[in-house]
Amino acid sequence: MLNPLSPALQPAPSCAFTRIKAAVGNTPLAHIRLSFRGRPIEIFAKAEMYNLSGSIKDRMALNILRRARASGALQPGQPIAEATSGNAGIAIAAIGCALGHPVTIFMPDWMSIERRQLIASYGAEVRLVSREEGGFLGSIAAAEKLGADEGYFLPRQFCNEDNCCAHASGTLPETWTQMQRIGARLSGFVAGVGTGGTVMGAMRFLREKDATIPVHPVEPASSPTLSTGHKVGQHRMQGISDEFIPDIVKLDQLDPIIAVEDGDAILMAQRIGRELGLGVGISSGGNIL
Repeated sequence: MLNPLSPALQPAPSCAFTRIKAAVGNTPLAHIRLSFRGRPIEIFAKAEMYNLSGSIKDRMALNILRRARASGALQPGQPIAEATSGNAGIAIAAIGCALGHPVTIFMPDWMSIERRQLIASYGAEVRLVSREEGGFLGSIAAAEKLGADEGYFLPRQFCNEDNCCAHASGTLPETWTQMQRIGARLSGFVAGVGTGGTVMGAMRFLREKDATIPVHPVEPASSPTLSTGHKVGQHRMQGISDEFIPDIVKLDQLDPIIAVEDGDAILMAQRIGRELGLGVGISSGGNIL
């Protein structure tokens, strides 16, 4: 069997980026009306499952890798290593491998088996880190060591401003234009915080458009890392509220944090799938609440 990363199978870099870019972004805007515990909810939600690997993280991964290749920080064929607890690992695996880069993903060993299998299906190597080995912070340390010792490129999604730029120049302009086309006004924005790129990118765009529009970060009520400044408690919203506040997150520039109960988020995600036919994760259920 041919090695999927064989140079003979690799498209030219510019062609590869063009091909991948066509499958990332410009996602539909869903208009959702429902009630929850007697409270009416009407929101507009970007259907980010239509991105290349199925989540909003494709935007971040593509922008970081594209800009790194353009600057020379990422060389053709250079291996990539990243720590992740969520969809970022899937996105980096999908896009990195498609561009001809070997990818290694470090993640806590309590992440879902489906997530690990999906990352591996793109051709990436998955290395699990136990709580005893440091959990998520241990995953970051392991990726950093691989970068220092073996020359791996590190996207460093938690402190890379290109993460925020992907949303300030892509996700939010799209959303703004889509809402204008249907005559709707954006009255507020919420997003769960994993790396914080989405909510910080949204803040930057909306502060220029209309500084009165609030931008709220969302966190699990049972594990309020943003509110406390450190890891506390446990939660079931994989991909958000890790063990620290990411460097790119500036809480003093955002509106008050919204805390959501795990159980409510799970019920809402299930309801969205059952009533609207949209397959969303738990964190999306939390955002809707």
